[in-house]
Amino acid sequence: MRILGKILGGLILLVVLAVVGAWYFLWHKPVGVNNYSNKVMIGLAMESPELLTQLGLIDNSPFDSHSGKLDDYTRAADDKALAKIRKARTGLDKYGPDGLDGQELLSWKITAWFLDDILRDSEYEYSGYRLTQIGGVTVNMPQFLTDSHVIANEKSVKRYISRLNEFGRVLAEVKVRVEDDRDNGVVPPDFVLEKALVGMRSFIEGGAKESPLITTLPDKFKDIGLDEAQSAAYLAQATAAVEAQVIPGYETMIALFEELLAQATHDAGIWRIPNGDAIYALALKSNTTTDMTAAEIHDTGLSEVARINQEMDAILIGQGLTEGTVAERVQVLMNDPAQIFPNTDDGRAQMIAYLEEIDKELMAKAPEFFVTLPTQPLEVVRIPEYSQDSAPGGYYNLPALDGSRPGRFYINQKNTADNPKWTLPTLMYHEAAPGHHFQLSVALLIEGLPIIRTMPLFTAYAEGWALYAERIVKTDMGMYDGDPLGDLGRLQAEMFRAVRLVVDTGMHDKRWTREEAIDYMMSNTGMTEAEVTREIERYTVWPGQATAYKTGQLAILRMRAEAEAALGDDFNLRDFHGVVLDNGAMPLGILEDMVADWVAEQQAE
Repeated sequence: MRILGKILGGLILLVVLAVVGAWYFLWHKPVGVNNYSNKVMIGLAMESPELLTQLGLIDNSPFDSHSGKLDDYTRAADDKALAKIRKARTGLDKYGPDGLDGQELLSWKITAWFLDDILRDSEYEYSGYRLTQIGGVTVNMPQFLTDSHVIANEKSVKRYISRLNEFGRVLAEVKVRVEDDRDNGVVPPDFVLEKALVGMRSFIEGGAKESPLITTLPDKFKDIGLDEAQSAAYLAQATAAVEAQVIPGYETMIALFEELLAQATHDAGIWRIPNGDAIYALALKSNTTTDMTAAEIHDTGLSEVARINQEMDAILIGQGLTEGTVAERVQVLMNDPAQIFPNTDDGRAQMIAYLEEIDKELMAKAPEFFVTLPTQPLEVVRIPEYSQDSAPGGYYNLPALDGSRPGRFYINQKNTADNPKWTLPTLMYHEAAPGHHFQLSVALLIEGLPIIRTMPLFTAYAEGWALYAERIVKTDMGMYDGDPLGDLGRLQAEMFRAVRLVVDTGMHDKRWTREEAIDYMMSNTGMTEAEVTREIERYTVWPGQATAYKTGQLAILRMRAEAEAALGDDFNLRDFHGVVLDNGAMPLGILEDMVADWVAEQQAE
C-alpha cells in the first residue's frame, strides 16, 4: 500500500506540476504570439457563457460552469470588455511584429487587425440599433436556446431551465440600453420597428405552451431517455419560466417599441443618427477589411451590374426569352410552376432532399480541387418558423468544436416559390461545399494555429470565399455543364451581390430612400418585391455588411489572376485554394500578402 501510495502521490505531483507549468506558459506569461493570441481570445470567451456554448468545447463536461447562464448585457459589462481589449492590444506589441516571420508573423497581424477593428468601432458608443427585425436578443436568443444549447442529460435540462429564467434578466437589461440609445438620438426607422414588433408579437402569441422554447423539448427529453413523469415535471418548470420571465419581458419590450414607433422617421440610411457618416466609413472598413471608400464601392457595383446583366441576357436569349428587361424575363422563370416545389410539408422535404443531392454530387468532385476536406457532417434544415418572416433565404451555422453539433445550412421555406429549383444549386454551393461549410469547417481542423485564425471573424474573407466558390463550380468544376438555367441561377446570385454594393452605399452614403433601393434591386435582379424588401430592410440595420461579399470575391479573383500570370504553367489551382483556406480567416490585405509570398516561393523552387 505504501508503494502504491507513493506512485499515486508521484502521479498527482506530476499532474499538478504540468497544470502549473501550462498555466504559466499559456496564461500567466504566454510564450510566443500564438499563445498570447489564444489567451486574449479565451479570456474574451470566458466572459461570455453564450459564446462558450456556441463553441461547444466544455458544455456538459466537468469544466462546465457556464451553460446555465446567459451573457451580461449591461453597459458596465461592455465597458469592462472594452477595457480588456485595450489592455490586450497594448500587450500584443510585446510579442511583435519585430522578430517574427512565417506563421507567427501572420498570427500577430491578424490578431492586431481584429483588436484594432473592435477599438475603431468603439469610437462611437451609439452606432447602431440594438434590437431589429433580424437581430438582437429577441431574435437571436430563442434560436440560441433551441439550437445551440445541447440537452445531453438531466443536468443540461436544468441548465436550460436556468437559462430560460435568465432570459427575463437579459430582456430587462437590453430594454435599459434601448432607452439609453433613444435618449442619445438612436431610434430605428419606422419600418424596422414595425417588423420587429411583428416578430416579437408572433413569438409570444400562443403563450408559453406554444413557444418554441417549450415545444422543442419533448423530443429532446425522449432522446436522453427521460420517462413520462420526469419529462412532464421538467416541461412544467420550463413553461413556468417562460410564463414568468420571457413573455413579460417581450411584452415590456413591445410596449417600448410601440412608443418608439410614434417618434420614428422613415429615413433608411445610418447617416440619420449622430455621427452617421463617420460610423458608416468605419462599417465599410470593418466589413470589407479594405480602405475602399463608399464612392469606390458604389462605382464597382455599377460596373459589375452592367457586366452580369450582359451575361444573363445571353443565357435568356438562348432559352428563347427575348421580350422585356433581363429582370422581367428572370421573373418569368421565377414563376414557372415546373420549377417550384409544392408549398407543403412534402414539398419542403423534397426541396431539402434535392439540396442534399446537390451537395453529394459536388463532394464527389471536391478532392480534385481542394487540399483539405471537412470531416464534420452537414445538415440541411428549415429556418425556424418563428423567425422566417424576416430571415434571409438561407444561412450557415458552423459546427461545434467538439463535434457535438454538425454544420447546418438553414433554408427559408416560408414560401417555396421564393426558391425555384434552378436557383438552388448556387445557394447550396455558397452555404455548403465548396462555400461556407468548406471554409468554416476546414478552419476548425487546422492544427497549430491560434483560435482567432479558426473562427469566421472577417466577413469579406468568409463571404468573399463563398461567392468565389459559386463561380469556380462553373469555371473549374463544370457543375453547370449542360445546365444553362443553373448557370443563370449563379449569375442571378452574383447580380444580387453586385446590386448590394450599389444599394448599401446608396442608402447609407448617397441618402437613397428605402423605396429607391427596393426599386433598384427589383429592376436588376428579378427577385420578388417581398424578397427585395426583406433584403433592403436588412441592409438598413446592418450598414456595410452587404458590401463584403462582392468585395471579397473580387479580391480573391484578383489574387488568383495575379498568381496565374506570375506562375504560368506552374500555377496549381488546388494548391492556391489550400493557401486561401488552410491558413484560416484573415483580412483581405493580409491574405493578399500571403498569396504573394506563396507565389514568390513557387517561383524560387
